[in-house]
Amino acid sequence: MIKFSVGILLLLLAPFAGAEGIEALSVTTNPDGSQEYSVTLQVLALMTALSFIPAAVIMMTSFTRIIVVLAILRQAIGLQQSPSNQILLGMSLFLTFFIMAPIFSQINDRAVQPYLNEELTSIQALEQAKEPIKAFMLSQTRIKDLETFAKIAGYDKLDSPEDTPFVVIIPAFVTSELQTAFIIGFMFFIPFLIVDLVVASVLMAMGMMMLSPMIVALPFKIMLFVLVDGWGLVMGTLARSFGLGV
Repeated sequence: MIKFSVGILLLLLAPFAGAEGIEALSVTTNPDGSQEYSVTLQVLALMTALSFIPAAVIMMTSFTRIIVVLAILRQAIGLQQSPSNQILLGMSLFLTFFIMAPIFSQINDRAVQPYLNEELTSIQALEQAKEPIKAFMLSQTRIKDLETFAKIAGYDKLDSPEDTPFVVIIPAFVTSELQTAFIIGFMFFIPFLIVDLVVASVLMAMGMMMLSPMIVALPFKIMLFVLVDGWGLVMGTLARSFGLGV
């Protein structure tokens, strides 16, 4: 996680790359021998970039697809608060680390470690860190979404998707992720919808109009989910949807 954060910082600090000669901390010695410390603009830029790391983790990784699918799944089962939002976020975050591990490793090998060893400048490390993330996002982005945002941004003549600027790839990637997440969520929703229809039909036939079908169907849906090893199926499907294990 620390190595990935350094890589994200390299991406977010691009606008401040020309300020790398500024000292991070200046020390002023007073006539009486005491010292005063002043924080410079570079530290301010660094702290500002740190605040964007959560947004980068959500919007530039597999996190969006995972959390949307899990939220739809919880709604399909009929459980409003279980698993809780904190558990869903934790599951999504750690599954994101699992899926993105090869990308993080590439960023660490190509950008973070050379930068820490002073083999690359910040600008060179930035360019090296962008490539794995860009390749990942392009592999998950639909051409239609990419073309839509490219036209909106005024990039009508692009020779290949690899030539698309980062500012276009990110919204196109997020749009494609939401589309894919809803498709996967729909596939998971169908079995539970069938259970609801069957239970409602049985209750109607028995004349039990006052009994809520949702309350009766809930234990059957939970039992069905457990019998088919639902969590393993969901996690495996999400991982394979990004090309893992294929």
